[in-house]
Amino acid sequence: MQSNLEGGTVINNEQAHRFEAIVGGNLALITYRLFPGRIVLDHTEVPALLEGKGLAAKLTRAALDFARAHHLRVVSLCPFISSYVRRHPEVQDLVSQADPQRLLSRSAGLSSN
Repeated sequence: MQSNLEGGTVINNEQAHRFEAIVGGNLALITYRLFPGRIVLDHTEVPALLEGKGLAAKLTRAALDFARAHHLRVVSLCPFISSYVRRHPEVQDLVSQADPQRLLSRSAGLSSN
């Protein structure tokens, strides 16, 4: 599965269990695990050279679009993805029922540091 996105193409590398984009020879990725009815988004990694260019958000959007298309609940273990979900109400319906409070409590914990 591919999503053509400005600044690169995000590919779902199902064999490696990751969404990935190669930009200028640099690999950015989100790792995931699939379970019945759920996708666990574990980790986002963007090379320093590509940080701040919106690539992590593009990867996240592709992962969330995949979850929606496949009727999967999203469990985020990645702080970036959790933050993205908090900032985008249109994707919050994808979050596993038990996770909204956890996301909110993480937000509160981050703001007190």
